[in-house]
Amino acid sequence: MSKVRIEDSERTIGEATPQWINEQINRRRADGIAVCVQVIFDQKPLEFALSTPTCARGGGGGRPLNQEELKVLSLWEKLHLNTPEFTSGNLVAFLKQVT
Repeated sequence: MSKVRIEDSERTIGEATPQWINEQINRRRADGIAVCVQVIFDQKPLEFALSTPTCARGGGGGRPLNQEELKVLSLWEKLHLNTPEFTSGNLVAFLKQVT
């Protein structure tokens, strides 16, 4: 099942409501925490993970991305989720467009 992870909180993409996303990101930022967001896709044709730059680095791709994954990556970048200045609204918009 594909999921969204915000620091140590996790929900399936279907359960990751805008309210939950806003609460998770805004609460941590108010506490001065650099928020790590990961979106993990595990159903064909999407079988990869995306992370915001504030997540600890590690791992890496073991294979080239397919065409569908490249489209999703492009949307991730278009919505500025590849920058530390991303907003909860960026994440909500991303999830609405990929589901």
